[in-house]
Amino acid sequence: MKTRSMKPGVTFALLSLPAVLLYVAFFLIPVFIGVYYSLTNWDGFSLTYDMVGLDNYIKLLQDKRFMNGLTFTMFYTVIIVIGKLGLALVLALLLSRSIKLRGLFRSIYFFPAVLSMMTVGLVFNQFFYSLFPPIGEALGIEWLSRNILGSADTAIYGIALTNIWQGFAIPMVIFIAGLSSVPKDLLEASIIDGATPRQRFFSVTFPFLIPMLTVNVVLAIKAGVTVFDYVLAMTEGGPARSTESLGFLIYQHGMNEMKFGYGTAEAIYVFLIIGFISFVQIKLLSRKEVGQQ
Repeated sequence: MKTRSMKPGVTFALLSLPAVLLYVAFFLIPVFIGVYYSLTNWDGFSLTYDMVGLDNYIKLLQDKRFMNGLTFTMFYTVIIVIGKLGLALVLALLLSRSIKLRGLFRSIYFFPAVLSMMTVGLVFNQFFYSLFPPIGEALGIEWLSRNILGSADTAIYGIALTNIWQGFAIPMVIFIAGLSSVPKDLLEASIIDGATPRQRFFSVTFPFLIPMLTVNVVLAIKAGVTVFDYVLAMTEGGPARSTESLGFLIYQHGMNEMKFGYGTAEAIYVFLIIGFISFVQIKLLSRKEVGQQ
């Protein structure tokens, strides 16, 4: 007796249904709820609130504190993208070679990724406060003898350094995976043609790394724009509010200052910023992929 099998389209739909339901429940619905609350003056606790329309969005563009947070976040993101991906790519190239204990080195370099950001932030806070200054004084190095987090001009670099130290591991692994996809015959042909290592990298290797670079840039931009844990653990927005990131401002306005609607509007701005930047860089980098004109 023959059994009727479901059509491929129906099977695909049924298999996809749980993922779709989870996406709708934990992403789309919260986004729409957030957009709704961003149009109100809700404080996060009261049972009543008023609709204020676009007032929160307009006030944010006139809020000096928000604009300073936006400036800090954008500059911080640039540092993170360059520093994290640059270090990840260099280490990926080194760890892709045939060297002794390569697996061990890969495990060691990946270790920071398994730690929590709050833990790493608190540890580095003690490094900058208690460890590095005495070493700098003993060696007579003036810039090292000062707590980098204690100055409004340098605190951003301390937070960025902490993020780079912990965050380069995952991009490094992605780059290593990309390097394994580079055809060896092309590399061998470029060597026979007399190409220098620099020419081989940019003409042969780099085009195959573009998809990995695209993913890593998006992840690094997201990590930079949404930075919160490091700021909370290391500076709490100080000194003199110089390290208040957009993520930290959302927390401050929504939870500590009882401006939930205002903070939600900030979150929508962050969502739009990440989406716009990611869309632009994906479009730009996709043109350089292998097989693309």
